[in-house]
Amino acid sequence: MLSPGQSCQALTRLFHHQRVADLKALSATLETSSRMSVFRRLSALGYFTSYSHNSRYYTLRDIPQFDRDGLWQYQGVCFSRHGSLKVTLEHLVEGADAGRTHHELQARLQVRVHNMLFDLVESRRIGRENIGGCYLHVSADPERATSQLSLRRQQEEALAKPIRESPTSVVIEVLLDVIQSARVQPDAARVAERLAARGLPVTIDQIETIFSSYGVKKTALSRSRRSQS
Repeated sequence: MLSPGQSCQALTRLFHHQRVADLKALSATLETSSRMSVFRRLSALGYFTSYSHNSRYYTLRDIPQFDRDGLWQYQGVCFSRHGSLKVTLEHLVEGADAGRTHHELQARLQVRVHNMLFDLVESRRIGRENIGGCYLHVSADPERATSQLSLRRQQEEALAKPIRESPTSVVIEVLLDVIQSARVQPDAARVAERLAARGLPVTIDQIETIFSSYGVKKTALSRSRRSQS
């Protein structure tokens, strides 16, 4: 086992090189097979545990560049400023002015969240409301939940309007984005992220509506299948 000073230097070099590491790599770096010793050395520097990959990966506290939701991803490994997946879900639901659906949370976090959401609802750490045949996850605070539900209903009413009422520029931008990435199956969440980065905020539901109205997903899937045959 390396001394505290040597451990600090060794871990700094390791994470500078690969950003994230599992227990096997950490044990080899610190020259120990003791889990307690590894976490004692990590604790001295401060670290985060991934909420994806069964919490197998670790990174030092000063490495992640978290986004506005407190999330950071590196080579498919996901971390949260809030810590565990359960706590992260609670923060995301509480912080969303219109609440969050299961689909929205799973797309945002890139991991399965169904069981964790159920546990949070059962323990009354978040609330859940049925809106339009879909469960909306809201704050456990009744006043906050009422505000979230009201805003979501306003959004749903707006989305229920005929597609022709969507600004032509929005429809064109969404379809152009899909055409430019036609080699992969369209993903509404990723399209929304790309358009937002270009200064055009469009909701996931709005994009899904456009996809459905123009048959975009069906066309893309058919093309993909033909290319594989």
